[in-house]
Amino acid sequence: MENVHLAEEEDDLYSGYNDYNPTFDSEDLDNDAGFQQAVRTSHGRRPPVSPHCIPTVCEILLLSAVHFNQKETGACHSSKMQPFVTAVQKARYNEASFKHLSSCRLDEKIKIMEKKVNDLIEESCMAHSLGASQLALEKAKEAGRKERALVRQREQSGSADHINLDLTYSVLFNLANQYENNDMYPEALNSYQVIVKNKMFSNAGRLKVNMANIYFKQKNYPKAIKFYRMALDQISNTHKEMRIKIMQNIGVVFVRMGQYSDAITSFEHIMSESPNLTVGYNLILCYYAIGDKERMKKAFQKLICVPLGIAEEDKYIPSNDDTHTNMVIEAIKNDQLHQMERERKALAEKFIMTAAKLIAPAIEPSFAAGFDWCVEMVKSSQYVELANDLEINKAITYLRQKDFNQAVQILKTFEKKDSRVKSAAATNLAALYSLENDYDQADRYADLAMNADRYNPAALINKGNTVFVKQDYEKAAEFYKEAFRNDSSCTEALYNLGLSYKKLNRLEEALDCFLKLHAILRNSAQVMYQVADLYELLEDPQQAIEWLMKLISVTPTDPKVLVKLGELYDSEGDKSQAFQHYYESFRYFPSNIDVIEWLGAYYIETQFCEKAIQYFERATLIQPTQVKWQLMVASCYRRSGNYQKALETYKDIHRKFPENVECLRFLVRLCTDMGLKEVQEYATKLKKVEKMKEIREQRVKSGREGSARGRKEGREGSADSGHSSQGTGTRGERLSAKIRSLPSSHEPYETSSQRELDAPYVDPLGPQMERPKSAARKWQEDDDFADEELGDDLLPE
Repeated sequence: MENVHLAEEEDDLYSGYNDYNPTFDSEDLDNDAGFQQAVRTSHGRRPPVSPHCIPTVCEILLLSAVHFNQKETGACHSSKMQPFVTAVQKARYNEASFKHLSSCRLDEKIKIMEKKVNDLIEESCMAHSLGASQLALEKAKEAGRKERALVRQREQSGSADHINLDLTYSVLFNLANQYENNDMYPEALNSYQVIVKNKMFSNAGRLKVNMANIYFKQKNYPKAIKFYRMALDQISNTHKEMRIKIMQNIGVVFVRMGQYSDAITSFEHIMSESPNLTVGYNLILCYYAIGDKERMKKAFQKLICVPLGIAEEDKYIPSNDDTHTNMVIEAIKNDQLHQMERERKALAEKFIMTAAKLIAPAIEPSFAAGFDWCVEMVKSSQYVELANDLEINKAITYLRQKDFNQAVQILKTFEKKDSRVKSAAATNLAALYSLENDYDQADRYADLAMNADRYNPAALINKGNTVFVKQDYEKAAEFYKEAFRNDSSCTEALYNLGLSYKKLNRLEEALDCFLKLHAILRNSAQVMYQVADLYELLEDPQQAIEWLMKLISVTPTDPKVLVKLGELYDSEGDKSQAFQHYYESFRYFPSNIDVIEWLGAYYIETQFCEKAIQYFERATLIQPTQVKWQLMVASCYRRSGNYQKALETYKDIHRKFPENVECLRFLVRLCTDMGLKEVQEYATKLKKVEKMKEIREQRVKSGREGSARGRKEGREGSADSGHSSQGTGTRGERLSAKIRSLPSSHEPYETSSQRELDAPYVDPLGPQMERPKSAARKWQEDDDFADEELGDDLLPE
C-alpha cells in the first residue's frame, strides 16, 4: 500500500507534464513549410493572440523538453531532477536555432537592399537614355546612399569581408557618368578618382580615359594627354583596339594644341598598325597644315586604300531561280546592317571628296592639275565612281573662280557618261546658263538632265525656272510640284511653287506653301517676308504686321522691312508706331529718299518744322539737282518764323536755279514782308521769266502746225501748258504732308528745262495747318501785299 501510495504521490508530482499544447512543439519547426514561409515573408501572418494566452519562452522550452523526455524515454521517472536537466539541454539547442534564424533574416535583408541598389542603377541608366539627365543623376545619388547604408549594415553585422565590390564599383561608375552627363565635371572627376585610387578594383586604371575625356571637354589639353598616356600604360597589348582608340584621342588633342608634328606621329603609327578612315583623313589635314605636298599625296593614297570591310552590293540582287533566296535578299536589303554599310561607305566618300578638294590646289602648281592627279588615283582604287564627282567638283571650282568657259567645257564632257553623272552635269549647266540669262540653253540642258534622271529634283526645278521666266506659271508650278513629290525636303521647289501661285493670284495656296516652308525653315527671313506680303495682299494687315515683327526679330537691321512695317502702321492710322519704324529704317539706311520724305512730312504735319529741316537738307545732299528739296528747307525756315534764314536760303536757290519761278515768287513775298529794296529787282526777274515762258509756249503752238515732229513736240508742250494753267488756276492745291502725296519727280533740274519754267507756284510743304494763336500767326493773317503789279493770283499764301 505504501508503494501504491508512493506511486500516487509520484503521479501527483509529475501531473500535468503529459498535458501539452501541440502548438508549442518546436521539434519539427525547421521542416514546417508554413512556419518557414511566415518567418521569411509576411505571407500567411496570423492575427495577434491575446497576451493572456502567450506563454513565456521558459514555459515553451520547459514544456517542450518534458514532452521530448517522455516521448523518448517512455515515462521513466526514477529521478525527480531528470526533467529539469533535460530542459536545460533543450534550451541550449533552441538558442542555436534562433541565432541561425536571425542570421537568415539578416542575409535576406541584405539581399533585398542589394536588389534595390541595382534597380536604382538601372532606373538611372534608363532615365539617361530617355534624355532625363537630371532624373538620372538623382537616381544615381540615391543608389549611392543606399549602397553606403548596405555597407554599414554589413560592418555592424560583422560580415564586412563579404562586401559586394562589384556593386560598389557599379554605383560609383554610374554616379561619375551621370555627373559628366550633367556637365558637373569636378564632381565627375572626384567620383572617378575614388574608383581609380581603390586598389581593390581591378582594371580601374582604364577609367583614366574617361577622366582624360573630361579634361578634353574642359580644354585642359596637357592634362588630357597625361591621363590618356597613363591609361595607355595600364592597358596591355592584347587590347589592341582600345589602345588604337586612345592613341587616336591623343592625336586629336595634339591637333587642338597646334602641335601637328606630335599628332602626325600618333596618326602615322595608327595607319601602320590598324588604318581607318577617320585617322587617314586627320593625317591629311595635319600634312596640309604643315604644307608637306609629298606626304599629302602619300596620305591620300593610304586613305583610298583603307578597307571598308563591307560586302559587295551584288549580293542584294535577286535571282530568278530561287524564290526562297529572293525572299531572304528582300528581307535583308534594308536591314540595320545594310544601313550601317551604306553609312560607312558614304562617310568614306565624303572624306575622300573633301580631302581631294582640299589638297588639289596645294599639291600641284594649279588646282586643275591637282584635281587631275586625284582623279587618276581614285580611278585606280575601289572608289572608281567618285572620279566623275571629282570632275564635276573641278568644274564647280572653275565657277567659283568666275571662269565660266572652263566650267562649261568640263561639264559638257559628261553628256555621254552614265545617266547619274550626265544628269548632275546637265543640271549645273542649266543653272549656269540661267545665271547668264541664256534661257534657251538653260531649257535645253534642263531637258537633258530630266531625260537622264527624271527623279532629279534639281533638274525639275531648273526646268520650272525656265518656264517661269517665260511667264507660264501654271506649267512651272507643275514642275515644282513634281520636284517636291520626288524629294519632300527640297525647299527650293516649295518656295518657287509659292511664288508661282502668287503670280497666278492663287494667294491662299501660295500662303499654304510658305507656311509649310516656315515649318521647315523656322528662321528664314525670305519665307517670313513672303508670308507677311501675302497677308497684306489678302487684306489682313494685322497678320502682316505680326509676321513682319517676327521677321524683325530675325533681321532687326533690315531697313526695307522696317519701312514696310511703317507703311502698314501708317495705313492703320498708328502714326507713333509708323514714325518709330521709319526712324529706325532711317537710322540704319539714311539715304532712302522715301523715308526722308515721310519723316520730314511727319514733322511738318505735327508742326515741328524746325525738325524737318535736317531731313530735307539730307535729301538735298542726296539729290542736289532737285530744287524741291531746297525749296522745302526754305519753307521750313519760313514756317518756323526764321525769315532771315528763309530769305538767305531762297537767295541761294535763286543763284543755283535762276529761272525757277517758285523761288522768285517767294523772294518777292519775303522782300515785301520785310520791306527790302530787292523786291523790285526780283519782281522784274519774275516778269522776265514769265515772259520767256509765254514765248516758249507760242513756239510750241506754232511748231504744232508744222511737221509731224513739230506736232509731236506740240502735244508735249500742250500737255505741259495744260498742267501749268491748271496749276496756276488751282492755287489752293498744295502737296500733302503725307509721303504718298509728296512730289515724286526724279528728273534732275536743268536751267533750260521747259517743264521747270512752266511749273506754277506750289508750296512744297502743302497748306499750313491750324496752329494755336500766336504773334507769328497774327502777323501772317494780317499780311497784305502792297505790290499790286504782281497780282494776288501769283503770290503764295
